Amino acid sequence: MRFNLIGPFEIVTDDGRIYRPGTPKVCQTLALLLTRPNEIITAESLIQELWGERPPRSAVTTLQTYVYHARRMFVNERLTDPDRPLIVTCPPGYAIQVDDEEVDVQVFERLVNHARKLLADGDAALALRTVGQALDLWRGPALANFPAGDVLTGHIAHLEELRIRAYEIRIEAKDELGQHRESIPELRRLINDYPLNEWFHSRLIAVLGATGRRAEALQAYQNVRRLLDDELGLEPSLELKRLQLRLLNPEPLRTAHRDPVGARSA
Repeated sequence: MRFNLIGPFEIVTDDGRIYRPGTPKVCQTLALLLTRPNEIITAESLIQELWGERPPRSAVTTLQTYVYHARRMFVNERLTDPDRPLIVTCPPGYAIQVDDEEVDVQVFERLVNHARKLLADGDAALALRTVGQALDLWRGPALANFPAGDVLTGHIAHLEELRIRAYEIRIEAKDELGQHRESIPELRRLINDYPLNEWFHSRLIAVLGATGRRAEALQAYQNVRRLLDDELGLEPSLELKRLQLRLLNPEPLRTAHRDPVGARSA
């Protein structure tokens, strides 16, 4: 069995069937349990997710009903072995008993952390393959088929930050392997998706300069300078300004110095 949260929430059975629960509250309940498999999620956290700061007086009873429906769903839809209890009551809340490898979020985090370590250890080729496997798990925005509450929204933000870290690792690995030109299309796409991320802008400018496209690199600098000024009223970072000076210097531009991704805190 596989639980996919990175994209529309879905359950993939052992025989390959894909099932998407149709009740948003049941989806929220299951998804929150799956963010920390085999750990107790308190009823208080589940109620916060389902109703925010204004839970109904019947919140505890209604939550029990949603858990009951989730349990029945696994049996009625033949999603798992009836003898395998997935959702267990563990005061002060509930837990879902699944292996980490059965939850795509857990697999994604493990692969990204492993890729970061590989890059820090100097194995850029394996880091590139590993982070590629992690990014391939994304089928669209996380939990895209139902509205998330406050608690899940925090988990989704964490996932998006980890996704950005994964892109950084991939760019760094390509750089270590000398695949500068191969990074340019991806960096342009990433800048479009994350226009205020100065790291992606700096890498594009550096790579364009390193591959002999100095005029395009200078134009990329002007683009980010205008963007930061228009959107935030800010000047470019010191790293970006140094890149511009290197581009204006007649000396050949080398790839900009940066902190290894593997050395950054998680």
